[in-house]
Amino acid sequence: MSEPATVDTPLKKLVGDKTAKALASHLDLHTAGDLVYHFPRRYDERGEHTDIRSLDVGEQVTVMAQVQRTTVRPMRQRRGNLLEVTVGDGSGGVLTLTFFGNQAWRERELRPGRWGLFAGKVTEFRSKRQLNGPEYVLLGEGGDGEAAISEDIEEFAGALIPVYPAAAAVPTWVIARCVRVVLDTFTPPDDPLPSAVRAGRKLVGLGVALTEIHRPSSKEALHQARRRLKWDEAFAVQVTLVQRKHRAADWPARPRPARPDGLLEAFDARLPYELTAGQREVGVEIAADLATAHPMHRLLQGEVGSGKTVVALRAMLQVVDAGGQAALLAPTEVLAAQHHRGMLDLLGPLGRAGELGSAEHATRVELVTGSLGAAARRRALGEVASGAAGIVLGTHALLYEGVDFADLGLVVVDEQHRFGVEQRDALRAKADQPPHVLVMTATPIPRTVAMTVYGDLEVSTLSQLPRGRSPIASHVVPAAEKPAYLDRAWRRLREEVTAGHQAYVVCPRIGDGPTSDEEPPAEDDNGRRPPLAVTEVAPLLAEGPLRGLRIGVLHGRLPADEKDAVMRSFAAGDLDVLVATTVIEVGVDVPNATVMIVLDADRFGVSQLHQLRGRVGRGAAAGLCLLVSEAAEGSSARERLDAVASTSDGFKLAELDLEQRREGDVLGATQSGHRSHLRLLSLRRDADLIRDARAEAITLIEDDPELARSPALAASVAALVDEDRAEYLEKG
Repeated sequence: MSEPATVDTPLKKLVGDKTAKALASHLDLHTAGDLVYHFPRRYDERGEHTDIRSLDVGEQVTVMAQVQRTTVRPMRQRRGNLLEVTVGDGSGGVLTLTFFGNQAWRERELRPGRWGLFAGKVTEFRSKRQLNGPEYVLLGEGGDGEAAISEDIEEFAGALIPVYPAAAAVPTWVIARCVRVVLDTFTPPDDPLPSAVRAGRKLVGLGVALTEIHRPSSKEALHQARRRLKWDEAFAVQVTLVQRKHRAADWPARPRPARPDGLLEAFDARLPYELTAGQREVGVEIAADLATAHPMHRLLQGEVGSGKTVVALRAMLQVVDAGGQAALLAPTEVLAAQHHRGMLDLLGPLGRAGELGSAEHATRVELVTGSLGAAARRRALGEVASGAAGIVLGTHALLYEGVDFADLGLVVVDEQHRFGVEQRDALRAKADQPPHVLVMTATPIPRTVAMTVYGDLEVSTLSQLPRGRSPIASHVVPAAEKPAYLDRAWRRLREEVTAGHQAYVVCPRIGDGPTSDEEPPAEDDNGRRPPLAVTEVAPLLAEGPLRGLRIGVLHGRLPADEKDAVMRSFAAGDLDVLVATTVIEVGVDVPNATVMIVLDADRFGVSQLHQLRGRVGRGAAAGLCLLVSEAAEGSSARERLDAVASTSDGFKLAELDLEQRREGDVLGATQSGHRSHLRLLSLRRDADLIRDARAEAITLIEDDPELARSPALAASVAALVDEDRAEYLEKG
């Protein structure tokens, strides 16, 4: 009898060296636990179709379909025959399978009427969807060829057929065979969920769940298995977040209470407009947090233009009034410089301590970026170290050695998703005691994401736009189908310039040279043309549809002083059109800009498009955003653009964005470099389950903060939310 397998048993002991090596190199699966937790992507049922019509070109797929006909014909360019097999799924959708060379045995095997699973990459030839040389396994009736299903693979004999996330070299049926081998001897770990939670929430045991998710005995058994395993994921995350929030409540911090007759009061008196009700309400929450003896850890989310910067500045002034310093970390030099100019304008004499005409209790506002000259840098760092600069603005240059604060009391992180965990934490480490932290984002966050990623932060939301902000109309311009619409877009831009306004043209790529974070690769896997580039588009516009207009170029590879000069020229009205990458996505504020044309708009994400269009309509005149795309009508890319054009509600778009992203990305998998550990939990569909898991986690941690009485749960949490992810969650 085989030795029992545990989660730590190497796969090579169970499935052989060759298969284990393929699983490791192509799917990063090394142990029995890795494989058992490699859950099926979906389940096919014989007699139910896969809907071939919904397949996207370039997608790696596994479809269940029935052979309809086969055709053999000689190849024109080389010796041998081409076998074409047409398969269908019962919905009217058909797919062509192509096999090159003399493979008469395949023709005998793939006879009409046979059902099978076919795996490969979807391509298109002469408007027909096809799989070239796909891997396949035939269902039932044995089969003549070596690829036919073995009689002993019982996974394919049942009503529900698991289809696994696979690779070209390791198709789904190979994974199914390996799972069967492992499950035959697998001993599950101790059940980590407390028995009271299992009983109260009517959850099946872990061993049952792991068996049924791979070899479901019924649809109901599969549902119960998935529900239990989702609970494991949700509970591990929520226990981690609640634990960290519990610990943070005991951290010491220096209170920074509001002071009567201070800078904040003077600032409010000179504001040229009235704060919105939302700004006042959030301001009260933040002021109360700053006055406490443990560090504030708050997320401020708000729509583009909702006035987050003013809320942050008021918090910074409260800290300065209390004798401390406040630092704002911005993702780009363009944005840091704009914050600097904007805050100096808002503060006026209050931000010019030591200068002629400054207010009596004024402070100084310093900008620290990597492009400062040596003399300017020495002067700025001296102001920061002495405490004369109460407000310090900068990029990641603030994190470097040599930037020392006299008394750092508040860290504000703008567009927090642009910074890595280590960068944000490095700034906090510059304080003697944990500083108060305010993180801001203009990307609306769905409720379940806020609960799952930012569950250890207090969340404030600004949903009301300040008075005077104008609506933004958005339209899709189908450039391939209707070229005349693109011509009209350029004429529309010229009309806005003639009326005295300014415009943005946004491209997804900079151009020749090394790539950066703000641009995708020059080619994509499906052979589409390279994305349009700023350095190529700008001269074409200057010589063509925008001839005679004053055009500037802005992207991340320009020297910092040149970027700042271009932005200043545009803000001053010396340029009519700014051709740029996503470097303008956040914070750029030019009220006179009324129109934006986004080229290759389908190359951008939903939230990114929403951010971009927030750069127009920031003044009295209405904004217009034109999304130019060659995506075909009815394609998923086009549907995404239509959705963006149909609403200006950032929270609706955030939900749409969540639907289209990998769920696991929210745990920082892309930052940590590890595989995602959210395999089943859907932040969109499992909101109620996440809420219930949080409630149970709060009850548990209040009674047993360090899980001393639940060692199996502590081990499970450590495995599902490893230390890297735990720190990611904590640092926000």
